[in-house]
Formats: sequence, structure tokens, C-alpha cells
Amino acid sequence: MPMPAEEIERLLREAFPDAKIEIRDLAGDGDHYAATVISEAFRGKSRVRQHQMVYAALQGRMGGELHALALTTGVPEEG
Repeated sequence: MPMPAEEIERLLREAFPDAKIEIRDLAGDGDHYAATVISEAFRGKSRVRQHQMVYAALQGRMGGELHALALTTGVPEEG
């Protein structure tokens, strides 16, 4: 069963309430998404650690309900 983009965003919003989140369905099949998550929670963390935090927020759904996720993470620009 595919995972709706709204569910991905809900899970990410729970983990990163301050985040700017953008989710795109890459193939129109509900299985292949690209997500951009910009959050202060990532400041000082390596890119690998940022991605681990996102995968943890998805609560084990990667590889199951959510087949593929192209992930971009970062911190808000200061200014």
C-alpha cells in the first residue's frame, strides 16, 4: 500500500515542528518521493546524521510503505 505525501509530511512535522518541508511525488505512484526538510534541529549535525533523523521520524516505514525517498536536508539560512 503506497504512503500518501500527507502522511510523510505529518510524521516529519511531528519530529521537526519548525521545519520547512517540501514533498514531491516523483513517479505519480505514491511510492517514490523527493523530500526537502530544512530544520534548526539539523544544525551542527553531519548530512548522514540529518538523514538518519529523518528516517527515524518516518518510524520504520522506509522500505515498506515508502519505497524510495530522495532526501535533501539542511538548516535555515541565517540572516
